[in-house]
Amino acid sequence: MKKAKDRTQQLPIIGWREILSLPELNVDHVKAKIDTGARSSALHAFHCQEFKLQDRSMIRFQIHPIQHNNQQTILAEAELLEYRKVRNSGGQAQIRPVILTPIKLGEHQWQVELTLTNRDVMGFRMLLGRQAVRNRFLVNPGKSFLQSEYANPYSVNQY
Repeated sequence: MKKAKDRTQQLPIIGWREILSLPELNVDHVKAKIDTGARSSALHAFHCQEFKLQDRSMIRFQIHPIQHNNQQTILAEAELLEYRKVRNSGGQAQIRPVILTPIKLGEHQWQVELTLTNRDVMGFRMLLGRQAVRNRFLVNPGKSFLQSEYANPYSVNQY
């Protein structure tokens, strides 16, 4: 039991929301909700188009990385891992494309599976689920921006 406690004490602490970057998708800043109640992670994406590149299934999509701003658009491409059945926040099952991409949070970088879905009506452009944070971080639900590059929430309201 002592080993598990020692290990969790060594994990960095993140807040319930953080600013992340997705370097391979050319997203410098996106405000994400850390949601341990959600198994998978989701990124706001639209106009998704599957295509082939050297016998690999790829997906091209657009992203609005800043909340409440549909003017800034990023065009991204990634290898398509699969389509997965996911339950949305309303309990409805959806079939979503899944990609694997590096994610950066402060000094930490790791690979994360992201489902692509239209999150226009949601409060956050990205949701970081428990699979992405498991064994990497502890979540403090009373704090925000603990590991983000911009730790002052007043400087990141635009995200």
